[in-house]
Amino acid sequence: MLSLDPSGPEWDCPLGSKDLEDEGPWGGGSGLPPTGCFPGSWRQDVGLDCKGSPEGTEARAWTVYYYSLLQSCLQQAGLPETQDRSQAPRTGCPGAEVTLCVLGSPSTFLPVLLEGGVQSPGNMLLCLSPAWLMKVPAPGQPGEAALLVSKAVSFHPGGLTFLDDFVPPRRATYFLAGLGLGPSRGREAAELARDLTCPTGASAELARLLEDRLLTRQLLAQQGGVAVPATLAFTYKPPGLLRGGDSSPGLRLVELSGKEGQETLVKEEVEAFLRSEALGDVLQVAVKLSGWRWRGRQALRLHPRAELGAVVNTVLALLEKLEEEESVLVEAVYPPVQLPCSDGPSPGPGLAVRICAVVCRTQGDRPLLSKVVCGVGRGDRPLRHHNSLPRTLEVALAQCGLGEEAQVAAVRQRVKAAAEAALTAMLALEAGLSAEQRGGRRAHTDFLGVDFALTAAGGMLTPVALELNGGLCLEACGALEGLWAAPRLGLAADEAAAAPLVETMLRRSARCLMEGKQLLVVGAGGVSKKFVWEAARDYGLQLHLVESDPNHFASQLVQTFIHFDMTEHRRDEENARLLAELVRARGLKLDGCFSYWDDCLVLTALLCQELGLPCSPPAAMRLAKKKSLTQLHLLRHHGPPWPAPSLHAVPCCPLESEADVERAVHQVPLPGVMKLEFGAGAVGVRLVEDAPQCHEHFSRITRDLQGEADHPGIGLGWGNAMLLMEFVEGTEHDVDLVLFGGRLLAAFVSDNGPTRLPGFTETAACMPTGLAPEQEAQMVQAAFRCCLGCGLLDGVFNVELKLTGAGPRLIEINPRMGGFYLRDWILELYGVDLLLAAVMVACGLRPALPTRPRARGHLMGVMCLVSQHLQALSSTASRETLQALHDRGLLRLNLLEEALVPGEYEEPYCSVACAGSSPTEARLRLLGLCQGLGIDGPSYPVAHFLSHFK
Repeated sequence: MLSLDPSGPEWDCPLGSKDLEDEGPWGGGSGLPPTGCFPGSWRQDVGLDCKGSPEGTEARAWTVYYYSLLQSCLQQAGLPETQDRSQAPRTGCPGAEVTLCVLGSPSTFLPVLLEGGVQSPGNMLLCLSPAWLMKVPAPGQPGEAALLVSKAVSFHPGGLTFLDDFVPPRRATYFLAGLGLGPSRGREAAELARDLTCPTGASAELARLLEDRLLTRQLLAQQGGVAVPATLAFTYKPPGLLRGGDSSPGLRLVELSGKEGQETLVKEEVEAFLRSEALGDVLQVAVKLSGWRWRGRQALRLHPRAELGAVVNTVLALLEKLEEEESVLVEAVYPPVQLPCSDGPSPGPGLAVRICAVVCRTQGDRPLLSKVVCGVGRGDRPLRHHNSLPRTLEVALAQCGLGEEAQVAAVRQRVKAAAEAALTAMLALEAGLSAEQRGGRRAHTDFLGVDFALTAAGGMLTPVALELNGGLCLEACGALEGLWAAPRLGLAADEAAAAPLVETMLRRSARCLMEGKQLLVVGAGGVSKKFVWEAARDYGLQLHLVESDPNHFASQLVQTFIHFDMTEHRRDEENARLLAELVRARGLKLDGCFSYWDDCLVLTALLCQELGLPCSPPAAMRLAKKKSLTQLHLLRHHGPPWPAPSLHAVPCCPLESEADVERAVHQVPLPGVMKLEFGAGAVGVRLVEDAPQCHEHFSRITRDLQGEADHPGIGLGWGNAMLLMEFVEGTEHDVDLVLFGGRLLAAFVSDNGPTRLPGFTETAACMPTGLAPEQEAQMVQAAFRCCLGCGLLDGVFNVELKLTGAGPRLIEINPRMGGFYLRDWILELYGVDLLLAAVMVACGLRPALPTRPRARGHLMGVMCLVSQHLQALSSTASRETLQALHDRGLLRLNLLEEALVPGEYEEPYCSVACAGSSPTEARLRLLGLCQGLGIDGPSYPVAHFLSHFK
């Protein structure tokens, strides 16, 4: 494949003035748009004018052009025409809703727009003109501005689009613009994107770096270890990022002090380059210009490698056109890879492959390859984005004679590694830039397009990175996805190139909405909740804490600390009134109030009621907090609608006395499970086979666990009442839900391993679930129905269920986010932070979540118990050893307790997990790790605990 500029239609242009034509208004062109481009029957009398921002004739023509282009794209995708709703302006909730705004060509950004319409309906907005947007100074943030959207095309599920006016204007929470340099819309877009208070996925400053071939090639070769074309660069007054850099193999930089009188130097350098081993068996070289000014312009010549004089003359001619920080490149043109063909040798020039990859920035600034698209064409002609049909890598390689599955997988893996290394290198470069150099403190690169040629080096097919781009590869992926768009709608979620990008847009929008919010936290929790304070600092939250322990470490990490004894939860109503008075006396202006600590959930709901803050009703919290009340209430909930929550409830009896126990053993089928009504962490939970065991366990618990001091943090502040419930056979699962306004926004299902009966302390877990899709959906719906049945409409909830032969059965509802490792695992695998979702709900904001979050791998873990692992945890698996392995990425550690204190009623000390691309890989890594660390043993058989996950 040729290492040539991929965006233009010509491939061997003369070097006159016609070589320098612009690519359009987003790339810096001016003048009127082409006419008669889009045959179609859509309405022309739509309201494209923006009140208060009249456009001139030329600008209006471009707005009409892009509207017609959008309709043409929708038509080709089999999607309905945009409906004009501009006569009835949308009102919305300015400052309290996600607003993802795109300004650019509809054909480039269509994959993002359609995916955004699915993941965040009505919040993905396309602006067809800069006049539809306005910057206003941001109070308290000098030099920065908020971006307001007065008019846009909104995208919805099913490809539905509407032309909307917004009164008042919507405040952008994310901005992505097609950028360029010049007197027209590209310059306006660049100015709109600069120094915004909302996150931006592009800026003119970052685009200049991205589109500089020489800079990016040096960056990829030196920092990313990515193969790039052998290149000789003559650079005139190079930018600071290029100066003084170490040379890379095959990449030679020659700094010029002037543009004239360089004949001798140019001839010597070109001659040495053409004779160098770096060119390998290349027969041709290309001479081109590099620099932001030449983006989308064609000034390029191809020459045989043997024609030294012609190459030198072309370089000298192009030197005259250089300005500061620009370069002339002489680079290798790679011949088509000669692959074995089942039909014998081809009589023609052979086929060349151009590989185009889109890679996105995900949670934790990690790159993720989202799509690979290829172009195939004649080997004696260069391939362009717009002059070859897109196809999958498998189809492209098969057309060239490579159909063996293992070889294709190897090529895909090399493309993935190189594309992700390219984005990693760009992010590292960005990290060293100032806010001014990036175009604003919120400006970051969220996705890249990487163009590769496929070469044969050392008998191995190797992708060579030709250049990086901001939209061409994305557009190519959209064109491929369009093959499946008509007549049915869209691809599966795992096939959408823009899905990870939209998830990042939503994640950054959530941060934008929550920055600076004032939240009251009720109950600080223990060591397992240390992440809360770190995350709050990262998100810019202003936390105020109510806590019973005056010496709690978190007291030093919050804006306001209120010491208040709330351990006696039977006085929650009185305490809520007292706390409300304290909050008012402190003058706290709260946006929300929440708790993640079991003991404080009802108190928090009562306090929210006193303060007029959003929360699920106290009655619902009480219902979910008392386990027998939950089951008995749901057993009476027969519907309609059907299926009713009663299908998932389990018969039980509350126990407060020995007489209750005697009555219960005749009402609840045995064997059964006895547990504390308000307990947590499976402390005191036991399988009971007969009546004597029931009486014995009840007596032991009422004797040993009488109050909070006997075992802090497991709910004894509510008393030590118990319940007996029927034991149901089946596999155990956790479902973590996010609800807002009674709507299910997200659900994450994990699997638990078999417990060490007669106890029920958790032993092992796996995420994502290994259940079949139908069973997974049953679990999610069961959890959702049970929450609604209890009146839990807003919040993040953890529901424990068993999957039996008759379907899901409820163990209990925890009306707060999942504990132990769950928040960490979900964030790692799905990029969704349950803590951020919880605080958004607490502030009355709909969490900005993807509708179909996809796991990026598998995690499998085991719990370590002091009673079983004291020797290992004091030696081979010490806290320091586990933390060191965690820091090296060899395991995932979640510490649940601070001290190694054995006891009869214990909770897990820590969770140790391993990641893998498949459950099998994760399981084998975990088994090996547990054996090496001494966690596995005859009394704690890890292989048995993981057996459910095969």
